[in-house]
Amino acid sequence: MDISTKTDVPPSVPRPEADERRTARGVTRPGDRIFLALSRGSGILLLVVMAAIAVFLTYRACLAISADDGNFLTTFEWNTNTDPPVFGIAVLAFGTVVSSVVAMVLALPIAVAIALFLTHYAPRRLSGPIAYVIDLLAAVPSIVYGLWGALILVPHMQGLYGWLDQFLGWTGIFAWNGGAPRAMLTVGILLAIMILPIITNVSREVFRQVPRMHEEAALALGATRWEVVRMAVLPFGRSGVISAAMLGLGRALGETMAVATVLSPSYDIQASLLDPGGGTFAQNIASKFGEASVQGRDALIASGLVLFVITLLVNGAARAIIARRKEYSGANA
Repeated sequence: MDISTKTDVPPSVPRPEADERRTARGVTRPGDRIFLALSRGSGILLLVVMAAIAVFLTYRACLAISADDGNFLTTFEWNTNTDPPVFGIAVLAFGTVVSSVVAMVLALPIAVAIALFLTHYAPRRLSGPIAYVIDLLAAVPSIVYGLWGALILVPHMQGLYGWLDQFLGWTGIFAWNGGAPRAMLTVGILLAIMILPIITNVSREVFRQVPRMHEEAALALGATRWEVVRMAVLPFGRSGVISAAMLGLGRALGETMAVATVLSPSYDIQASLLDPGGGTFAQNIASKFGEASVQGRDALIASGLVLFVITLLVNGAARAIIARRKEYSGANA
């Protein structure tokens, strides 16, 4: 009697190691190749656009600076209609930096506090409507803010200016001579109101991503609500808050119509934030571009190049700060 043995051979199952080797050799599905090509092309296109903007601004700025009879960095004058023209960016750079710093000092703590309140303190019935209103504020056009600032904010700033002059006027920074409150402090307050929704929305979304286990562990150890926020929420969202602040700072640096509506510009640097005068890059470009000659437009483009460089430096500094503090980011949670 013949005994025959049959061996059942299991069907071949692809091994994960083989799939990894095929992927490593670049053998992917058509959809992956298309997506990779589109992503890479988008990144390259962005670099090309940035390079084209930089080349255009640099070329036109060189034409203007070569014809400038003054020092482009230190001249306290902007007169492009003379022959030769005399212009400089000292006042514009000072006003842009000061107004943006004032806006950030006022807006950042309030925005972070609102974001923490909405995510960790307010009940859901209250946090929803407040978040909706903040989203609406982020969509308001800048010219509307400017009109509100000129018609409502400026007339009501005299009381604040008088109080600051009475109690802090001895510092020189808050001395007031009784003029119209169309000064850098008013511009900073208006910019703070404009960038507040941006910082609040981004910070709120970052705080929502805090792992629940971190908060529960802190509560289990006996931490109070504020200690949970200080030890678990803020360290986790620090990088996101920095990113939100840089987004707000970018809008404050480039804001145009709102500043032009509120500020009384002059080519002087005032020691006090309450004295009218000064100017910003964006405000100067918006107010003079329409009536400028070809040479005047080149000068305005040269000032735009400086604003472009300042924005790049701000973004680069933000990236460096986030990279140094990546141990607090959500990726390592």
